[in-house]
Amino acid sequence: MSTLLKIHSSLTGPQGQSSQLVERLAQQWQTRNPDGRILTRDLAAEPVPHLTAERFQAFLSDPQTRTPEQQAIVDYSDALIAELRSADVIVLGVPMYNFSIPSTLRAYFDHIARAGVTFRYTDQGSEGLITGKKAYVAITRGGYYDAATDTQTPYVRNFLAFLGIVDVEFIHAEGLAIGEQARERSLTAAHHKIAQLLPATLAA
Repeated sequence: MSTLLKIHSSLTGPQGQSSQLVERLAQQWQTRNPDGRILTRDLAAEPVPHLTAERFQAFLSDPQTRTPEQQAIVDYSDALIAELRSADVIVLGVPMYNFSIPSTLRAYFDHIARAGVTFRYTDQGSEGLITGKKAYVAITRGGYYDAATDTQTPYVRNFLAFLGIVDVEFIHAEGLAIGEQARERSLTAAHHKIAQLLPATLAA
């Protein structure tokens, strides 16, 4: 049975445009995979703690000498990674806040990037250990950003590739705060792209 993991990071929850695009992607996927399982990780409703020296040290600690507190931190990270590993498809909702991704999403990334667990260093450089996944990333923004000012797309692409997730499709919805016409035009284009990426039927 195929599994899709939805990851929401909008502060406004289901009302966020990125969240709505994620739901649309998940619905299209479910239509094509009626027996598939969908998991949800809402980083606004259940925020991942931000990385601290204590938490980072727990990740580096020797399993044989970890304190109970360190083990609890590692167990929490392990559960996030296990959830990610269980998914065949990952759908990320990424609104832009102050020219970057939400801090809650960055905290999530900090807890799933673990040396020796989700990536490793080799003589040829780093190697991602989370492979064989397909990812869709819905990015929403109030304004318009070109390649020089788009800090989100390259960062998310590079981070996912660092973990081994290289089959990634991006859906952008920009100009959402410019005006009603710009908003509707951008969302319509995003919906069309989703329909092209995940047509309702395999034959389509």
